[in-house]
Amino acid sequence: MELGCAMAGSAAAPPGPGPPAAAGAGLADSEDYESLPSSVALGTHMVAGAVAGIMEHTIMYPVDSVKTRMQSLQPHPRAQYRGVFEALRRMVSTEGLWRPLRGIDVTMLGAGPAHALYFACYESTKKSLSDLLQPGGNSHLANGIAGSAATLLHDAVMNPAEVVKQRLQMFNSPYTSVLGCVRTVHRTEGLGAFYRSYTTQLTMNVPFQAIHFITYELVQEHLNPHRQYHPQSHIVAGAVAGAVAAAATTPLDVCKTLLNTQENTALSSLKIRGHLSGMANAFSTVYQLGGLPGFFKGVQARVIYQMPSTAIAWSVYEFFKYFLTKRALEKKT
Repeated sequence: MELGCAMAGSAAAPPGPGPPAAAGAGLADSEDYESLPSSVALGTHMVAGAVAGIMEHTIMYPVDSVKTRMQSLQPHPRAQYRGVFEALRRMVSTEGLWRPLRGIDVTMLGAGPAHALYFACYESTKKSLSDLLQPGGNSHLANGIAGSAATLLHDAVMNPAEVVKQRLQMFNSPYTSVLGCVRTVHRTEGLGAFYRSYTTQLTMNVPFQAIHFITYELVQEHLNPHRQYHPQSHIVAGAVAGAVAAAATTPLDVCKTLLNTQENTALSSLKIRGHLSGMANAFSTVYQLGGLPGFFKGVQARVIYQMPSTAIAWSVYEFFKYFLTKRALEKKT
């Protein structure tokens, strides 16, 4: 997603070459749902995107909590886990049933508007670039550029929520509530703390989304060449795209987590005073403490989180897009 995150984006592409529409045919035959009516396109994308983003981040949130902990460079002895499911079991048994969900409220507050802006920006940018680069076709370059541009808006909204969320997720976190965390961070570190990892987040998410969108579109071309509403293909393509993009960008995610959490034990061991900032410093710190394997801490949890969450986001987004477009077409008749 992280869209959310991850995250997700639109699969909307110019309709594929389908059979001629029959008179009185339904939506799938008479007008491809991917080709949204211009009068409802923006609202459709924003509503579908917001719902998909919230579901993507919340349904798999416990696994995201595990990923944050597994990326710790010097974890507490009681927070050293061999696997994702063992971590979840121990978190629940030793810290309470609701511990893996701490911070989910701030994630929901950020994910809705972030994904609404993301999807709207992606759709409009992709359409303009596709018309320019490959009129009447599906340009993978346009998909990648549009996804990267949309990430700028998404991360500007989501980054503060990520900072608060990850500090609440850490083992022995001194924060017990969202507001308490926001107030403490603002008082002790200033407003800049909420955007300390923004450049690293962008550096991670731009290639993540580019890989994500291109992989999704490539898989869709094989599974769903006519670009009809086909839930199974959206789920499979979304899961594959999420796994590939997540694995490829894990080193940057480890650096982002370090900048967001300012892990005290790790920084103290290197006698770093004050607060760590900057992607270069984060890379250096991760390498000093963990070597090359340190850049892939939590990769298993990250892939396990991204595969279903990205599949959920795509399937929910495509469903809402289909549903809202169908309603708009019915009103026209």
